Amino acid sequence: MSGLSMRAGLAVLLAMIVCSASPAAGQQDSTVLFRNVRIFDGRNATLSAASNVLVRDGKIEKISTTDITATSQIIAGGGRVLMPGLIDAHWHAMLVRPSPTAALAGDIGYNNLLAASEATATLMRGFTTIRDMGGPTFGLKQAIDEDLVAGPRIYPSGAIITITGGHGDFRQLSDLPRTIGGMLSRMERIGGSMVADSPDEVRVRAREQLMQGASQVKLTAGGGVASPFSPLDVSTFTEPELRAAVEAADNWGTYVATHAYTPVAIQRSIAAGVKCIEHGHLMDEASAKLMAEKGIWLSTQPFLDMSAGAGLGPSEQDKLRQVVAGTDRVYELAKKYHLKTAFGTDVLFSQALAEKQGSMLAALTRWYTPAEALVMATSTNAELLSLSGLRNPYPGKLGVVEEGALADLLLVDGNPLDDITLVADPAKSFVVIMKDGKVYKNILPR
Repeated sequence: MSGLSMRAGLAVLLAMIVCSASPAAGQQDSTVLFRNVRIFDGRNATLSAASNVLVRDGKIEKISTTDITATSQIIAGGGRVLMPGLIDAHWHAMLVRPSPTAALAGDIGYNNLLAASEATATLMRGFTTIRDMGGPTFGLKQAIDEDLVAGPRIYPSGAIITITGGHGDFRQLSDLPRTIGGMLSRMERIGGSMVADSPDEVRVRAREQLMQGASQVKLTAGGGVASPFSPLDVSTFTEPELRAAVEAADNWGTYVATHAYTPVAIQRSIAAGVKCIEHGHLMDEASAKLMAEKGIWLSTQPFLDMSAGAGLGPSEQDKLRQVVAGTDRVYELAKKYHLKTAFGTDVLFSQALAEKQGSMLAALTRWYTPAEALVMATSTNAELLSLSGLRNPYPGKLGVVEEGALADLLLVDGNPLDDITLVADPAKSFVVIMKDGKVYKNILPR
């Protein structure tokens, strides 16, 4: 481990200790009984009859319409809706709050403290699980799992794997030329992204992320918005390079997801064996049809305005306009071809935008019913997470309220199936937030 990586790990540990006095679990019973709740189970568009739900040792042990007798902490639901915790399938836990410059050149200890604070805020918005699609999150995940800070479950990708000049290459021109096998850039040393310019390099970088605990591997198959030297239309990795990552991930029993907007990037990824396309906003009908035929996942985001471009330069904002213009099209194609579609937000470099995480979920009603949107952000996203196979860091059922499932639960003051805007006001609407059977928030009268 490099000196910088060790410093990052120590900084995360300090961050979690400092933050452990936040809404993280205090004295907690191992058994919790939700009494008199109506259940949205994460799969069906209707609520259950008044029910009781017993949680024991992090799992839902029993659901019954009759009384459950148990010595436990009792939460009087008062007829409120109990639903699964929300899942964001495209998040960047280390990159939400810092500016692009601070993320690369700022103090590592401070950036880890910032990420720890944001992790708690993410959980308090009702997102009990996130799929991290690039960044040095391994230490943060470990600290959350060890209850050193309140935060969501993290499915980490580790460093984004890119090519010279590709999306995710944030080096300066003064860093060129690159010498293969030479000194790593700062972005590589801190684990943000790794440059790989051959199948062999891709294979090494993919294996390094898996060695550190990646649940899936992320490559950038085409251009991106935030990267300064990466036009949207470019195709980056060759098919043999992509296939090298797919083979490495397959050997570990998991999968590769690629950042891809254009038809070329999408179709090349599929040819190489990639199982999930991230974004896809510029896809064409042929690409959508191919995805449907091959059973490829689409993990996309409802980008509807330019708010994500506030901190970006003019050329990056122009690229964002192209992506925003493609949002309606990608969802229309997803619906037309019945693509397996996951919900994510891809928030970068903006605490203010992160606070609208629930609002972005509610925005899905532009194309879907409230029930369809909520199913997408719970059981459907959980199905995508399960592609990690034995690399799944949290074995068990997520995204559902059923016996035997992991107890990640929200008690909602209102019915989100009727009014999905409730998820956009989590401070008021989510009166109880539970993750792994532990209550992290309870504002019900006592």
